[in-house]
Amino acid sequence: MKRIEEYVRSIPDFPEEGIIFRDITSVLQDPEGLKLALDSMIALLDGVEFDVVAGTESRGFMFGMPIAYALGKSFVPMRKKGKLPCETISAEYDLEYGKAAIEMHKDSVKPGQKVVLVDDLIATGGTIEASVRLVEQLGGEVVKIIFLMELAGLKGREKLAGYDVASVITYEGK
Repeated sequence: MKRIEEYVRSIPDFPEEGIIFRDITSVLQDPEGLKLALDSMIALLDGVEFDVVAGTESRGFMFGMPIAYALGKSFVPMRKKGKLPCETISAEYDLEYGKAAIEMHKDSVKPGQKVVLVDDLIATGGTIEASVRLVEQLGGEVVKIIFLMELAGLKGREKLAGYDVASVITYEGK
């Protein structure tokens, strides 16, 4: 059986010279790779008690939805500003050049619910840190944050100090 790292395609010099882009489409396109990725992420939740899986747009949806389904939990989408139809709450976060915002429905997490956050990748940690703030603003408790991949060189985990964070694959660089 292959390791999950063998399914991730590494593309040098994309989007700019010196960057190695870690492409998950090669994982999604392979039935065995996709199953291994989901099973590996689900294994990170062994022993964790929770009520809700929340995934960040858009690749967090790809992993969060099937994890919620497999474990019999509800799923909450966290979307870019202006994409959700009902009343929302919003949190801004910094990008390399500028700011962005993420939103969730105001009624998507109830006070006291335990929430697992899911995304494909942690890099600088801005999106997921904003997601934590939204869950907590609604009275939810973030009990675990999981990723398929982590770019440790970008130190995103530092923004999540005090939270239980795990990733299936860790790349030491950027």
